[in-house]
Amino acid sequence: MENKETYNFKSNLIAGGQDAKTVKGNDSGYFTAIMYLKPFKTLGVNLCPMAETASCHKGCLYSAGRGKMSNVQKGRLRKTEWFIKDQSGFMRQLFKDLTKFVNFCNKRDIKPAVRLNGTSDIRWENIKIAHQTIFEHFPMIQFYDYSKIANRRNIPDNYNLTFSYSEANPIYQRQTKIALDKGMNIAVVFRDKDNLPKTFLGLPVINGDKTDLRFLDPSQCIVGLYAKGEAKKDQSGFVIDNPVNYAIAAE
Repeated sequence: MENKETYNFKSNLIAGGQDAKTVKGNDSGYFTAIMYLKPFKTLGVNLCPMAETASCHKGCLYSAGRGKMSNVQKGRLRKTEWFIKDQSGFMRQLFKDLTKFVNFCNKRDIKPAVRLNGTSDIRWENIKIAHQTIFEHFPMIQFYDYSKIANRRNIPDNYNLTFSYSEANPIYQRQTKIALDKGMNIAVVFRDKDNLPKTFLGLPVINGDKTDLRFLDPSQCIVGLYAKGEAKKDQSGFVIDNPVNYAIAAE
């Protein structure tokens, strides 16, 4: 297998090898391509419907890393407007891009993984192209995402969802309860990257920043992440100050 740093894939809608976090999983035998859209209220449409309730819209990863660059944001806006104005055409292009990505991975003997919601929270399981969802068209791809919508239904086996936690709004806590009752893993953004708690919400905490491959995480756990970009300044309750009454997680 090639050295993970040599992987580089780019298409119209998805790309791999250009994201500082997803490349960490390459040495596991998977290669991740990810799609970034403009998440919050574009052309009157909100592609991350729980963002305001969870108060994560200001600290969104949309502002982190390369996302700060104007040309990157223009590209994400272009894709977002395409999705909103011509969803059928957008999905046809996504089909082409995923086909290209599978071929890319097959030639390199690596397993394809895809995050469709890099900075959005679209219910892709409800969108069909040629009478099938994108997951049905590509059973060979392991799809995965973070989501703030705990009650999503009809999730296929090749689509792994990790619930995104926030304490910003009592209304959002209803979503947290649904996620816990469903046994979903829960991602929590902590303030201090060097001192993740050992447990949170009664569940063990793992270091989620070591790899992005959430579908390989043990079940029933908290995925501990640290604040990045504008999230470092967050005081809403989306970013959690590391609980002092918990033991520190071992590396």
